[in-house]
Amino acid sequence: MRRTPAYTYARIWSVVEQIPLGYVATYGDVAQGAGIPGRARSVGYALHALPPGIEIPWHRVINGRGTISLSGHAAREQARRLRVEGIPVVGMRIDLKAYRWRGGNRSLRH
Repeated sequence: MRRTPAYTYARIWSVVEQIPLGYVATYGDVAQGAGIPGRARSVGYALHALPPGIEIPWHRVINGRGTISLSGHAAREQARRLRVEGIPVVGMRIDLKAYRWRGGNRSLRH
């Protein structure tokens, strides 16, 4: 397993902070934006390592299939937060074509 340096976590968190209300990004999208393409797993590790009290919209990050990767209470909490923001979650699935954020180019939303 490749270790991800702490400064990379900061870059990942910075990308996640930019995901606008009402949009989602995939772990791979965030990795690409953080300059570590192909390291989607590192995004998951970075989000899991968020220090307490840090308010980053972790719930806006989903997998490349458009589904919530978490399970149990965490998955239900992620789905609840997305719904509150107006993103429909059906069977833990989000319509990526309609709600995917692509690095700030809002015109790409279908």
